[in-house]
Amino acid sequence: MAQRLDKTEKLSPAASVSTGAPAWLRAALLGLTAILFLTWFTGEISDSDIWLHLMTGRHTWETKALTVPDPFSYTSNGNSAAYPGEMKTRYFNLTHEWLAQMTMYAIHAAGGFPALVLLRAVMLVIFCGLVGLMVWWRTAGFYRALGAAIAAGAVAINFQQSRPFLITFVLLAVTMAVLERRRWMWALVPVFVVWANSHGGYFMGWVMLGAYCGEALIQRLRKRPVEGEKQLWMVTVACFLASALNPNGFRVIEIMLLYRSSPIQSSNLEWQYPAFWLPPYGYGLVLIGALAALVISWRRTRPVDWILYFVFGAASMLAVRNTVLMGLVGAVLLGTYMPVFRGRIPRVAEFAAAAALLLAIASAVRDGGAFQLRAAEWILPTRAADYLQANHVTAPMFNTYENGGYLVWRLWPAERDFIDPRGLSEEAYADYNRILYYASSDGGKSADELLKKYGIEVLVLDGFDRFTGRVHTLAAALADPAQTEWKLMQADERSMLFMRHPPAGTQPLNNLQALTSIEDACRAQIEHDATHPACAKGIADLYTMIGQTARANQWMSYYESRAH
Repeated sequence: MAQRLDKTEKLSPAASVSTGAPAWLRAALLGLTAILFLTWFTGEISDSDIWLHLMTGRHTWETKALTVPDPFSYTSNGNSAAYPGEMKTRYFNLTHEWLAQMTMYAIHAAGGFPALVLLRAVMLVIFCGLVGLMVWWRTAGFYRALGAAIAAGAVAINFQQSRPFLITFVLLAVTMAVLERRRWMWALVPVFVVWANSHGGYFMGWVMLGAYCGEALIQRLRKRPVEGEKQLWMVTVACFLASALNPNGFRVIEIMLLYRSSPIQSSNLEWQYPAFWLPPYGYGLVLIGALAALVISWRRTRPVDWILYFVFGAASMLAVRNTVLMGLVGAVLLGTYMPVFRGRIPRVAEFAAAAALLLAIASAVRDGGAFQLRAAEWILPTRAADYLQANHVTAPMFNTYENGGYLVWRLWPAERDFIDPRGLSEEAYADYNRILYYASSDGGKSADELLKKYGIEVLVLDGFDRFTGRVHTLAAALADPAQTEWKLMQADERSMLFMRHPPAGTQPLNNLQALTSIEDACRAQIEHDATHPACAKGIADLYTMIGQTARANQWMSYYESRAH
């Protein structure tokens, strides 16, 4: 007889049963968990990618065409290639999220940033809810399911960014849920068509389908065929073929391999290997805990569980951006197999669980990161953009990587950016770093030579890298009073604006105010994000380098008082 792996066959004993608690308590626990997730997932939009997504969506709506060639950056369409396949990577980066970008722009046009924040929160709540639902299907254990959903949230909290990758998170969870339940299987085909035009992560759906097909094959070899095996294979093939209906066909795997050859992508924080032993600990706990649960309960495990763990676990260890995979697969396995107390749960324990959720909600609200239905303007060069817009400046501009998208959103088509978070030109990115860190003639072109190469007349700068704290040397160098070529026209805690030839009738600032801008920006950084105080050390290193020992000691003391 065919083996059926759905709600009729529980994979682990049901969780402990409650006694004495009122009937409404578990509904209250679900509601409190949902509220907790909302406090976790409604932080302000601080990711710099949002602006290019919105601008690309707007451009696609208005032109009814993909944004190829790139209209927003004047360095992105060169023919030079730092590695074989760079042109393919560039085309992929310009086209693979078009449907998500159009949707994001439409939502922003209708409801602004509050709508985008709430959409992000709802998608992550659905992701966590599907994890809990799958554990409930597998075990009928209420607290197992609730715990698994919270474990998923502890990983997903690191991804509360309004970006197209949220579509991959949700649709990968939907795919797994459909495969677990073995219902509405053919609905996955249109899902994959939408997915393949919204985010490149759809190929992980192929991996998910392959894992369940692998289980079916193993069970057939064991003479224990799984019910619906033929439909599973047919749906898998159909989803694979349907996902080719996108601007890049089946090129996504080739592009993922090419990313590893890209200096831009290899230096990007989200493509670095994750350190699961460092905070935040959600990923590491789920990664190790799921393996421990599988080993402890190995007699009751399914073949697909081992396939899922090792394939998705390996993928999660390749890049920081992949750690969310353990928030899905790892949390389901942890909830299914982790040994728990058996027997009747004391009434007081259930009320204690509600109290713990209330405490966690209060803590999240107190920390100030919850229900921030806005963009994080404190990191944006708003006043620099205001100045350029008011004075109708159109001269070639150099900008920092993180702010390129915002400047396009504010200033295009009058101004195009030098570089932005899409990182479309390896040559421009290499030149960007030499300019930003004011390279001298050390075998390559100096920063001054590169500024002339691109004909740059405008510099929109911030003071330091917000993660590493490394000061952008160009901004500090231009603060030198002996430097007269570049005039400081605007400076605050968000940005600095230098121009070679200011508009007629405008009065430059004292260039030394650039150092004040860097210091003010660091104080604002630590005020808004106390977990990244490294800018204070970067400023201390700068003052040490230029011989201002007293100021260096002040900033090092400031850093040490706030470093964790």
